[in-house]
Parts: sequence; structure tokens; C-alpha cells
Amino acid sequence: MWRYAPFLPEVEPVSLGEGGTPLVPSVQIGPGLGVDLRFKVEGANPSGSFKDRGAAVMVSVLRAFGARSLADDSSGNAGAALATYAARAGLRALLYVPAHASGPKLAQISALGAEVVRVPGPRERATEAVEEACRATPHLVYASHNASPYFIAGITTLALELQEDLGRPPDHVVVPAGGGGLFLGLAYGFQGLRDRGWIARAPRIHIAQPAACAPLVRAQAEGKDVPTEPTPGPTVAEGARIPTPVRGREILAVLKRVGGEGVAVEESEILSAQRLLASAEGLYVEPTSALPVAALHELVARGAIAAGSAVTVVLTGTGLKATPT
Repeated sequence: MWRYAPFLPEVEPVSLGEGGTPLVPSVQIGPGLGVDLRFKVEGANPSGSFKDRGAAVMVSVLRAFGARSLADDSSGNAGAALATYAARAGLRALLYVPAHASGPKLAQISALGAEVVRVPGPRERATEAVEEACRATPHLVYASHNASPYFIAGITTLALELQEDLGRPPDHVVVPAGGGGLFLGLAYGFQGLRDRGWIARAPRIHIAQPAACAPLVRAQAEGKDVPTEPTPGPTVAEGARIPTPVRGREILAVLKRVGGEGVAVEESEILSAQRLLASAEGLYVEPTSALPVAALHELVARGAIAAGSAVTVVLTGTGLKATPT
């Protein structure tokens, strides 16, 4: 992705060859829905998810600023990406995780040499704990994947890559949304191309969330400016279970600007879409990655995506890191 360096902060890259992921045409799901569907397989990145794009830029910039110890709150793909690039850069990484966290991603984080700090209580408590630690600990930098502009800058390369892959923007892009960094990175990336006059239009970008925790989808449906989910439920799509997204107001404003729609997906639909991707397309992804595939059926059914449209679904992470369901 560093071939797009002129669009990124001017910094010496910390890189493991991230980006350049496959764009795979659908052989069954797309034809069945009557759309020209392609899958962007972001699980092919070094740590197994799209978050390597953001982590590579964020860690590169923070190292250039002189940071030596980085901290974040995540027991999932963001934590694995930060641990990966911190190790590559020779930096210390601390990941604050919920005490109940387990599974392959946490094992990956530990194997990469990051220090894991377990925090009792709900997921939100891990965020509070890392913020407290960074305020109290000299030289410990909060490398927040949800808040850092450098992380979002890395994600914009996905839009540039899709434009180069296709030679034109797709009509629609469908993505899962938790903290919303993927959605914002794509929106800002395509906006940059349009502002330069290199494309005439940007795609409509739609978001999918689990019905158990869908603050962005519900806020859009209710016409609210700020999303929040007061009683989030358990979901297999753990990467999207963020009750109060830090950039929530910004996401809703951009979602309206790009003409995107939100879809809340039931647990059974998530698991069904995960199985369908594997059996019909040969693509094994984690449950969070299956969210937009389940949502695609609803978007076509409600007429938000017309027959014959060019659609890209971003498959955010490999199924090899998923906790068995």
C-alpha cells in the first residue's frame, strides 16, 4: 500500500507488505442476487485483517514522533495489528483487554510480544483503563485505532486500491461497522479522488451491524445525530460490538453525504452468510466479515442496490482467527 505514499503522511514506513489484497469476483452469491459482485479479501494482510493498513501508518508516524511505548484497547484485529507493527518497529505494545477475552486473536497478540492487561467489567472499561494508564504513565502513547487520524489515513488506501483494481469506482461498497474506521477511510479515500477530478463520482457506501449492537443503524433510522446502544447484547460479530463509537457523529454525517444505508443483521443471518461464503465462494472469513454479505441481500431486496449494479464487499478478516461458534 506504500505505493500510495504521496497520499499518506511523509514518514519512513514500518511495513510488512500490507495492501495489494485480492479482489475476487463472486461466482454464486452475486449472480444469485443479480449484481456484479466482487470481494476485497483483506484477510490476506500480514496479521489477517484490514486493520494492518491503519496500524502500519499509525505506528510509522508515532515512531517518527519519538514514541517508544504504545497502548490500545482491543482483544481483536486492531490489537493484533498494533502488536504486529509495534514488533516490527521495535516498540513496546500494551493491549488493554476485557478480562473475559480469549481466543486466537488474543493468542496472536501475546505471541507478538505485546503485554496484555486484563480489565474486569464490560468492554467499555478497557477503554477507560487504557486512557487512565496513558494519562498516568510518562511516554505511554494511546495509539487508538478508533480515534487516530493516522489510522484512518491508512484505511484510505483501500479506496485507492479499489479504484486501481477496477479502473473505476464501484457503484456500491458494503462494509461491517463497529468503530467505523473502515467506512470513514473508504469515504475519505474516494472523496480525495473525486476532489482531484480523477473520478466523476464516488460509490454509495453502506454499513452492516449486528442487530445485537447496532447503534449506527438505529441512529440513522431514527434520525439521530449521535449513536449509542444502551443495552448491547452478545454477538458472534465481536469486531462490530461497539455500543458508543468514538466517531459516531462523524460517521452518521458522512453516511448521509455518501448516500449510504445501514442494515442490522440477526445472529442466524450472520452465521448463514459466513457458511455461504465458505461453501459457495471458497472464502473462509470471521463472523464480522460476513455481516455485509448478509446485509447485501436486504439492500437488494429493499431496492437500495439495483439489479446489475457493481458492488464490492470488503471481507475484513480471515476466519482462521475466529473463535469457533
